[in-house]
Amino acid sequence: MMTTTHTALAHVAPASIAAPRSISIFGATGSVGASTLDLVRLDPGAYRVVALTAQTQATELAALAREFSAEVAVIGDPAQHQALAAALAGTKTQVWSGPQGLLDAADLDADWTMAAIVGCAGLAPIMRSLLRGRCVALANKEALVSAGALMIEAAHTSGATLLPVDSEHNAIFQCLAGGRIDEVESITLTASGGPFRQWTLDQMRVAGPEQAVAHPNWSMGAKISVDSATMFNKGLELIEAHHLFPVGLENIRILVHPQSVIHSMVEYRDRSTLAQLGAPDMRIPIASALGWPRRIVTNCAPLDLATIGQLTFEPLDDVRFPGPGICRAAIAAGGGAPAILNAANEIAVSAFLGKRIGFLDIAAIVSQVLARYSPSAPQSLQDVLGIDAEARAEARCIIEAKD
Repeated sequence: MMTTTHTALAHVAPASIAAPRSISIFGATGSVGASTLDLVRLDPGAYRVVALTAQTQATELAALAREFSAEVAVIGDPAQHQALAAALAGTKTQVWSGPQGLLDAADLDADWTMAAIVGCAGLAPIMRSLLRGRCVALANKEALVSAGALMIEAAHTSGATLLPVDSEHNAIFQCLAGGRIDEVESITLTASGGPFRQWTLDQMRVAGPEQAVAHPNWSMGAKISVDSATMFNKGLELIEAHHLFPVGLENIRILVHPQSVIHSMVEYRDRSTLAQLGAPDMRIPIASALGWPRRIVTNCAPLDLATIGQLTFEPLDDVRFPGPGICRAAIAAGGGAPAILNAANEIAVSAFLGKRIGFLDIAAIVSQVLARYSPSAPQSLQDVLGIDAEARAEARCIIEAKD
């Protein structure tokens, strides 16, 4: 990574890229995995697919493993092992399953690994890849939120390269090219405002899952779409930015930008502000990470500012959207608070998608769990997973009391 930035992202100078580049994709059947493979399809000879993983979609995973001649296919759910093996019969692809299969896949020698398993389920294989000194493209924000200090320490110790894939953090990474982190005055994360940007609290109180997942700009999975609607996603991204770009929590800001064209901005000490612009297409930040330290060709639509017409900005309304404030308080508190927050939010979002709680209950439940449970700072991955499990149990108790 860029040795000039002196951030948690910059550990070693990049090795030269030789074709074909060997890659592994954890979470191959999700939206980020699908976008990554779309880019690979543009120049298949430039890549050798080492491992593809999925949690339950054995049929889809098998189809991808066949298409890309993957050396290994891993299904997270052991119950789907036989289905995957049958679907890949007659191929050279090895079939593994379960948590150990994911760890074994992380041990494989790949030049570049996409970490796109949703939630804390992706934490163990990400940590394994970092400890092996791999180049990891991080699309799983929950892992860094729950175990950010441990992940950064692992990357520093092993010399791993950590490339941000979230559009906001990838934008910051690009804006820091040629600069130094100690020259940065502030960082601004932009937020679309989600589908409820102009809704009142009374309207949001009766909003259902179908409305919450209807993001105006981005095509994403259900969980992250709800996080966008609550704006917890922006709070989680603030925690990520705090770990990746150590400029001080007070110097990381959030600005609502409905067009989702400017993805983040970096203001330097001389008051120059650099912004990264692009269409709201996840393939753009993924391509930045996939090609790094070079740039690769994509088939994404070019940015047409004349058609867009104008770019607008609004302050964050922390009354209607308390999520970012809750996240800022959690990272300021430190210890196990960020892991608690992440776990409670995952459980609350799942309950909302299952129509067991209301939309506004999500933030309330997260706040209640944070208030009830206060463990010491995690010292290991097992500590993080233990905090995660206890926070989930506490959140479930609160939800069950509402039923």
